Amino acid sequence: MSTAMQKAIDLVKKATEEDKKQNYEEAERLYESAVEYFLHVIKYEAQSERAKETIRQNCTGYLERAEKLKEYLAKKNKKKPVKAGDSNGSKDNKSDDSDEDDKDKKKLMSQLEDAIVIEKPNIKWSDVAGLEGAKEALKEAVILPIKFPHLFTGKRTPWRGILLFGPPGTGKSYLAKAVATEANNSTFFSVSSSNLVSKWLGESEKLVKNLFTMARKQKPSIIFIDEIDSLCSSRSDNESESARRIKTEFLVQMQGIGSDNDGILVLGATNIPWVLDSAIRRRFEKRIYIPLPEEHARLTIFKIHIGNTPHNLNEEDFKELAHKTEGFSGADISVLVRDALMQPVRKVQTATHFKKIRGPSRSNPTEIVNDLLTPCSPGDRGAIEMSWMDVPGDKLLEPVITKSDMLLSLTSAKPTVNAADLVKLKEFMDSFGQEG
Repeated sequence: MSTAMQKAIDLVKKATEEDKKQNYEEAERLYESAVEYFLHVIKYEAQSERAKETIRQNCTGYLERAEKLKEYLAKKNKKKPVKAGDSNGSKDNKSDDSDEDDKDKKKLMSQLEDAIVIEKPNIKWSDVAGLEGAKEALKEAVILPIKFPHLFTGKRTPWRGILLFGPPGTGKSYLAKAVATEANNSTFFSVSSSNLVSKWLGESEKLVKNLFTMARKQKPSIIFIDEIDSLCSSRSDNESESARRIKTEFLVQMQGIGSDNDGILVLGATNIPWVLDSAIRRRFEKRIYIPLPEEHARLTIFKIHIGNTPHNLNEEDFKELAHKTEGFSGADISVLVRDALMQPVRKVQTATHFKKIRGPSRSNPTEIVNDLLTPCSPGDRGAIEMSWMDVPGDKLLEPVITKSDMLLSLTSAKPTVNAADLVKLKEFMDSFGQEG
């Protein structure tokens, strides 16, 4: 059990004890603290959806109890009489109210501080294969206004909202990381639904409002909302009131009366853009389709993911691999390459014979030694019968990735993008978007 989970359980036990003792103020505080730890577990530690759902159900119960205690304490405090001769009673109450508001605001701000990306991801535009249209649009919206502010005056204003949509694994979030790296002077907020959704009545829309308030204070700012469809799907009669209020607040903050969004870019990403509310869709002025990579882009992706791993692949080999992976997303190719990189390791595990070979020393790469071991066939000259357990750690020659390793992994690799979804995405692009 994780430390956060254990802490949450301990806090719930203490809260229950204080509740029984009728120490309601302390109990309410402990319930809230426990829920914060549970939310941390859901966001960062829980693996299965079943575990997450169980924790959410427990959280709902604890929050409902905390809400009842809060209402009870509020009524109890209202009944307290003002002392005779205390002419400042009403003023003190106003002061107390403002103090409470400040505390709530600070609490909400601290919850959102986790969304600010302090460490830059170190991903350059050149690390993103293809997607030239998307990169140009993001440069127009982010880089150019910072570098040449005099160009964006009067009616020429930078884009305020850009929606990246396309199949999963095509590089939408990767583009956002490149923006975070390249926009040196901007504050980058990376937001998910867990940052903005709260069980407390009215708190979710306050979180949305405070997010934009923080962005305005620290502009130029970029608010990146991954999987925006989870927050801003189409409004309907049977949805909850809290979900409707979150969407309304988004609409107001993105482009409402009195909302000053100069210097703020809202960047959204989704795999299912057709579920977005039409009013939200309109506020994203640029809607860019991030398609499956073309053949030349797939070739570049293979090279990026192999990196500096020793290999003997030539340009023709890369072209062949790119040609054979039609329909693969960038993420699919990443998994394929990772599997291929493991093929030499599997050869080491299954080898029954090794032979000595020349190669760079593990302790000193500039020194060439003759006693490094590599897997071989039993009939090879100099073959020594041994298993990988018998090979000293510093004597194993780092294996080289070959074309056959890549092709072997390719036989078991399958593209993950659904053909039906591609049709829907193409229809959405034809109706509302543009090619990336």
